[in-house]
Amino acid sequence: MKAILTIFTLIALACTSSVQKQIPVESGQAFDIDQTNMEKSFYDFKMKDIDGNEVDFNQYKGKKILLVNVASKCGYTPQYEQLQELNETYGDKVVILGFPANNFGGQESGTNEEIKQFCTSNFGVTFQMFDKISVKGIDKHPLYRWLSDKSQNGWNDKEPSWNFCKYFINEKGELKQFFSSSVNPLDEEIIKLIEA
Repeated sequence: MKAILTIFTLIALACTSSVQKQIPVESGQAFDIDQTNMEKSFYDFKMKDIDGNEVDFNQYKGKKILLVNVASKCGYTPQYEQLQELNETYGDKVVILGFPANNFGGQESGTNEEIKQFCTSNFGVTFQMFDKISVKGIDKHPLYRWLSDKSQNGWNDKEPSWNFCKYFINEKGELKQFFSSSVNPLDEEIIKLIEA
């Protein structure tokens, strides 16, 4: 009986102890495995655009960014018009990134080609659009995990509650503001952030 208790104790200790493994890196140094989940920078992301080309977010260094999860069959879909107006008026001061997502009411069920056609023919969209992703739930894209997890972005835990939620990133790659779907892209608060 004593031997069985000893075995269970050893198993319990093995399960609860945190063994830190060393992982070699190219420079020859090593770091603890616990650090592999360190906060990722906004500029570390690489994603496919709506045409399937890779976009390195490193190119956005020094620029203000407005990220929006978009959909073609939503009550907020007319915001594409304001987003395009914002792009035309302030394109030298802010980069607009659109992320089609089908997380809310099945309102973005189309293919990338169909989404692109819809956006250009109905709203003349010229700002950067990306491959359709998930912005909520178990399959949430890592970018949206970063945007909605304060352990990664520093302060915000709000994830999109519907289509056309907006995240504002400053020139240093820091998340500065979250706006709900009902906030118009031309809202005074967004304009102030762009012009600041």
